[in-house]
Amino acid sequence: MTNSSEPGPTLRPRPMHFLALLTGNVALALGPWFVRLADSGPVSAGLWRLALALPLLAIFALRGREPMWGYQRKDWAIIVGAGVVFALDLASWHVGIERTRLGNATLFGNSGSVILMVWGLIAMHRRPHLREFAAVALALGGAGLLLGRSMEIDTRTLAGDLFCILAGLFYVVYILLVQHVRGRFGSWSLLFWSSLAGCPVLLVTALALGEPVLPGTWWPLVGLMLASQIVGQGLLVYSLRHFPPLVIGLVLLTQPAVSVVVGWLSFGEVLALPDAIGMALVGAALVLARLGEGKSA
Repeated sequence: MTNSSEPGPTLRPRPMHFLALLTGNVALALGPWFVRLADSGPVSAGLWRLALALPLLAIFALRGREPMWGYQRKDWAIIVGAGVVFALDLASWHVGIERTRLGNATLFGNSGSVILMVWGLIAMHRRPHLREFAAVALALGGAGLLLGRSMEIDTRTLAGDLFCILAGLFYVVYILLVQHVRGRFGSWSLLFWSSLAGCPVLLVTALALGEPVLPGTWWPLVGLMLASQIVGQGLLVYSLRHFPPLVIGLVLLTQPAVSVVVGWLSFGEVLALPDAIGMALVGAALVLARLGEGKSA
């Protein structure tokens, strides 16, 4: 998943910026693969994704001279709330990853762009433009196709899709909370404190579900932490401010594409034509939603 709370483009992009944006998206797309490989349980994998990243996030924040203390009580309440919601996002998404195809999980997990666009229209009390109507129609049509195909394959797959959509909803709440404090926290310090706040939630949830918390093999969890929390998010923090929303939306589509290839190579998941059409429709909706962010900025 990407963080759409980053500021708009401020510098002229160079090839290294585009490479960082593309590499960050590819790294994030590998996250579901590591979740599938982990033997700790999906929610426990989310716990270790955050916990193992904490020392590195603290080092990056301190090296960047980002303030770690001295914030107002209201700011702390918001960042703790954001961490709790982010933990619920990870729990829902990781459970969904275990139950559906990797391409579906990645696509629905990134549905926050469309949901944020709809929320913005409601908050501004205005009628949607044609582009926004088209984005919602494409998203609903594509999601309907993918959910219908999942229902044909297995009810377990349908449940996985619904968990990933729920994760997208939680992520929207996380972004809305983070926007209130984004200007007062540095990127790494914000990620550190929200990750720390999310760890107890994931631990309690994993124990309540009866998942094994301690893994037998650590490398998938270390890979998940590096790909999703450090390399993926770190490169996106570095690169997103250099690009307009349309470019970000188009590059975002590399995530489900990479996940489809990984799902095929590792787990034999094959897309039928209706699946491909559904993914294309939802992908087009994500691009339109990203373009809408630029129009309203």
